[in-house]
Amino acid sequence: MIHRLQAILGLVALAVALTIAGASCVKTTTSAGRQVDDGAIKAAVKAKLAADVKLSTLTNIEVNSTNGVVTLAGQVRDASDRIAAENVARSVDGVVRVNNNLQIEKK
Repeated sequence: MIHRLQAILGLVALAVALTIAGASCVKTTTSAGRQVDDGAIKAAVKAKLAADVKLSTLTNIEVNSTNGVVTLAGQVRDASDRIAAENVARSVDGVVRVNNNLQIEKK
């Protein structure tokens, strides 16, 4: 259990570092404050997805945030995973809307 928590925290730290590094390289008309907020939102959504016991096994979810609008893309096992991922994203502070583009895997 402790090893799993350490792994999750490591992934969260990596996601935050990559998000901040990536945000500083992007040219956009969005203000610097909004870019940081979007980076923090993206990192928080990824961290919550990783912390969720059921969703933590899903590695095919891509998360993006622009002006507080989170977009989820990728594949999930079933409709309940799709809904759960959307609910996790909605629960993050600063999220104004979620575009759920997750696809259910064909069996």
